[in-house]
Amino acid sequence: MPDIPLTTLLLLCLAACAAGWIDAVVGGGGLLQLPALLVGLPHLAPAYILGTNKAVSVVGTSAAAVTYTRKAPVDVRMAVRIGLAAVGGSLGGAFFAAGIDSAVLRPLIMVVLLGVLAFVLLRPSFGTAPATGPATRQRVLAAILVAGVGIGFYDGLIGPGTGTFLVITLAAILHMDLVTASATTKVVNVCTNLGALTVFTVQGTVVWRLAAFMAVFNLAGGMAGARMALKKGTGFVRGVLVVVVVALVCKLAYDQWVA
Repeated sequence: MPDIPLTTLLLLCLAACAAGWIDAVVGGGGLLQLPALLVGLPHLAPAYILGTNKAVSVVGTSAAAVTYTRKAPVDVRMAVRIGLAAVGGSLGGAFFAAGIDSAVLRPLIMVVLLGVLAFVLLRPSFGTAPATGPATRQRVLAAILVAGVGIGFYDGLIGPGTGTFLVITLAAILHMDLVTASATTKVVNVCTNLGALTVFTVQGTVVWRLAAFMAVFNLAGGMAGARMALKKGTGFVRGVLVVVVVALVCKLAYDQWVA
C-alpha cells in the first residue's frame, strides 16, 4: 500500500461510508468515492484508483443487496439476468471507450439527466405506487435490453450515474416502486462490480490493503442506507434521487467546462 497519511486515510474511509449510503439508497455513490480517491491519492495511477474503487464498492453494494433482499420483494433471478446482460454491455462499452471523445458524450448525458429531473419533479407519483403484478415477458425483455445491455454499455463507456439510471429505468419499465427498483439495482450492481473487479484483479491494479480499510466503512454505509430506505419508503428515496441527479449534472458540467 502506498504511504498514506492517517488524516487522508480517515477522510477516504468517511467518503467510502457516505458513498455506500448514497449507493444503497438510490445509486451514484461513485460520484463521491471516486473523486475522493483521485484527490486523496494524486500520485497513484488511474488504473489503480479505478481498481481500488471497485474493490471497495462491491462490498457495500453486496451488503446493501443482502439487506434489501431480506426485507423487500426483489426478484433476484430477474435481477441477475439483467446484471449478466449489464456485464456484457459494459465490456462492449469499455471496448469502444478508447475511440469516443467523452467531451462529446457529457453534454448529451446532461441533457438526458435534465430530462429525467424534469420528469421526476413534474410527476410526483413516479415510483411511489406499488407494482400492480408480475412484469410481463415483454417488459422483462425490455428491462434486460435497456437496463442491462444499454446502461451496462454506458457504464463501460463513461460510467457516472449508472446506478441512478438503473433505478429510474427499472421503475419506469417494470413499474416498480423506487424502493424495490433500488433493491433490484443493488443485485444488478453486484454482478457488474464483480465483472469489473475480476478484470482489475487479473491486471493487478487493486490496492488491496487500502481497499480493505475503506470497504469496512463502505459496508457500514451500505447497510445503513438500505435500512433507512426500507424504513423511510419511496418518498425518501425520491428526494435523494433528485439530489443525486442534480449533483451528477453539476459534476458533468464541471468536467466539461471547468476541469
